[in-house]
This record gives sequence, structure tokens and C-alpha cells, in this order.
Amino acid sequence: MTDIRKLIGEALGEIVSDARSGGPRISVGLMAAGSELGPGELARGARIAMENMPGLEAVMIGPKVKGFEDLSWIETPDCEEDVARAMEKALDEGRIAGAVALHYPFPLGVATIGRVLTPGRGRPMIIASSTGTTAVGRVEAMVRNAIYGSAVAKSIGIENPAVGILNVDGAQTAFKALNALKDKGYPITFGASVRQDGGSILRGNDILAGAVDVCVTDTLTGNVLMKMFSSFTTGGSYESLGWGYGPSVGEGWKKIISIISRASGAPVIAGALEYTAKAAAGALPARVASELAAAKAAGLDQILEGLAPRPAAAEEVVTAPPSEPTDEEIGGVDVLSIEDGVKALWKEGIYAESSMGCTGPVIKVPGKHLERAEGILKEAGYI
Repeated sequence: MTDIRKLIGEALGEIVSDARSGGPRISVGLMAAGSELGPGELARGARIAMENMPGLEAVMIGPKVKGFEDLSWIETPDCEEDVARAMEKALDEGRIAGAVALHYPFPLGVATIGRVLTPGRGRPMIIASSTGTTAVGRVEAMVRNAIYGSAVAKSIGIENPAVGILNVDGAQTAFKALNALKDKGYPITFGASVRQDGGSILRGNDILAGAVDVCVTDTLTGNVLMKMFSSFTTGGSYESLGWGYGPSVGEGWKKIISIISRASGAPVIAGALEYTAKAAAGALPARVASELAAAKAAGLDQILEGLAPRPAAAEEVVTAPPSEPTDEEIGGVDVLSIEDGVKALWKEGIYAESSMGCTGPVIKVPGKHLERAEGILKEAGYI
């Protein structure tokens, strides 16, 4: 009889808690050890998160912190390995729907999708990706980052996220691959630069302004951006802005584990807990699977196969035609293949030069050959 009363009491307690919070609670674990700012900073972040999001239960995992006994705790010894094991157990058993960690050894193919507050116009922007890597090849990783970033955006309620690609090495090739997916039915919406000439290849101005919902880049660049956006007001020692390095995503990956830095302050810790809770409520792993299925139906595997490095062969010697004034520019060629594009025009008797314009790499050609040169480059897949 006592056990029955206990079960009834627990059930009633959950009903009351759900009613007060406006719906079912979402429990998110938080590593309570390892911060450079001390365990109290982590606990303060948990309190802020629950004040901001009444349906969220922050579950502290680690040695209990004095003054924060009111929080939910899974107590462990003061050892990061013990904390990590307890977090994994809580995830496996369903005690928590997701977790926020200061470190996690993600396997190859899994990355995290960060979220920052852009200073120009105060807009949130997703950074895809920020830690881990979705593929060995840079361009393949960026294509996957666009798909995963869109899935994360949709999981937190952005139904039709605008996607842009940061102008780094491989951006144009990734953009072409994503355009090919779109042409074959993959539902992706490209955003536009705030600059007058527009386009979906983003510059520094665009990420400061938050021109898109999802900024696609390689992970190393994304990690640097996360740190700069999070701590540019504090000199770098304290991350005070944003939602952290974001939840983990990958093909077949089922866990929602978000990352924060050891320098993340209470506001970012709170944001990371809220971000994780929303992603869990939005069934993030299912969203990723759905996005991948749509991309594969549009030929993702074949497109990625075409991005793989080809075996090295003896380089063909191509001689430049006689020099002519080059008064026109052709943009949209990736910096990694710009020289090959120039040689493709040389082979057709068109003098061309590679150059770096203010919006990225360009091929300069004589104006009288512009239309023909564009046709050659399009046919060869350079633009």
C-alpha cells in the first residue's frame, strides 16, 4: 500500500508540475564540474535557464554545490570521468532528454551546431558547425553542415530557415552542390547578403548582421566564430552571449549532447540548456533523419561522391594564349579550382587570369570573350 501511495504521489506531483509549467517538463543534464569559472557558475546558469523556460528541468551531474541544493542533482565524485559516466547513464536510461557538456569525444561524422547573437542587428544565427566534424573532406562537411543546420533550425521552431555559406575555401563548390540538391527537389531556402550585390555567399558584414538563419562553414572557422561572438564584449576570458556550441548531429546519431566552453558564463550556460531543451522537444534526431532522407532522395550520395578527390594524374601542360587586356570578371569559381578554370579557358584559346576580387576569387577575361568564357566554365562545372 505504501508503494502504491508513493507512485500515486509521484504521478500527482508530475501532473501539478506540468500544469504549473504549461506542459510536460523536459529534463536536460548539465555537467557540474570542469568550468574555469567554478561550479557555482554552472549552477547559476541552471537557475537562470529554469527561470527563463518554466518547462525545463536542469539536472546537475557532479558533486553537489553548496547553496544550490534546491536544484535536481545526480551526485558523483569530483572527477570528470565519473561525471561523464553518470551523464551517459542518465541519457541511456531516459532520465534526461539531452545533456550539456564541457567536453565530449564525438565520433567522426558527428558535429555540433552552435547559435550566436549577432551584434549588428541583435539577431540569433546558427553556426553550422562549431565542434566535431561531419566529414573528412571540407566541402562534403559543409554540404552536410547545411543539411544538419537546417534540421536544428526546424527543431527549434524555424520552419523555413534561410541558409547562407560563409566565403571560405570550398564555399562555391558547396553552394553548387546544394543548388544541385535544390534543383532535384531538396527543400532548401537560400538567404542573401545584406550587401548591394546580394548572393548567398556571405561576407563578414553578413555574419555581423545575422543576414541568414543558418551560416554554413567548416568546423574550425565555426569554432573561432563561436568564441568571438560569445566573448567579444568581455575580452575573451568569459563567454557572456549566445546559446553555446550547440547540440550534436550526425547520420544515425541519436543523442542530443550540447557543448559549452570551460569559459562559458552563466548566461551562455542558461542559453545552452534552453537550446538543448528546445531541440529535444523538437525531436532533433528525427529531424536530422528526415532532412537526410530528403537530401538523399535528391541525389546527395551521388553529389558527395563527385566531390571526392580524384586520383592524382600527370598534369596536362597548358600554355596561355597571347596576353590581352582583361576588362571583365567572372565570379562564382571556387578558390580551390580557380587555376583549373583559367587553364580550361586557355585550352579554348581564351586568354584569362585568376584574381581575387572584393567578393572572392574571379577569373578575368577580355570583354569580347565574356559570353563564350562563361559558357565554357558552366559546361565544365566551374560556375
